[in-house]
Amino acid sequence: MKKNILTIATLLVSFSAAQAWYAGIDGKWTAMLKGPDGNEFPISYTFKASDTTLTGTLTSSIGTFNLTDGTIKGDSIWFTADLKNMQIKNKGRFYANGDSISLRVGAKATHTTLKRVVEK
Repeated sequence: MKKNILTIATLLVSFSAAQAWYAGIDGKWTAMLKGPDGNEFPISYTFKASDTTLTGTLTSSIGTFNLTDGTIKGDSIWFTADLKNMQIKNKGRFYANGDSISLRVGAKATHTTLKRVVEK
């Protein structure tokens, strides 16, 4: 009986820790992204995690677009930015202790680092 209680308590603590970690990605993140012409432009993402599903939006100078097919597995994230008639795949890694996301954007895997926007 004690073993069952200990097992259940361990599972609950593990689940709570995982939920707290996933909630850590929620919010607004910004970066500069280098385009194919070499010019940099600002982008921002707003993320919302629920279990292993990641949703949100991407905002750039050309508009705001929904994120689809978002997944979180460990510290890895994947999602698609649905820009009008173009779907851009994104793949990255969330660094909770550094409060940053290393992100590869598009087929050419353009790299950028997202930093959390601290709301005042």
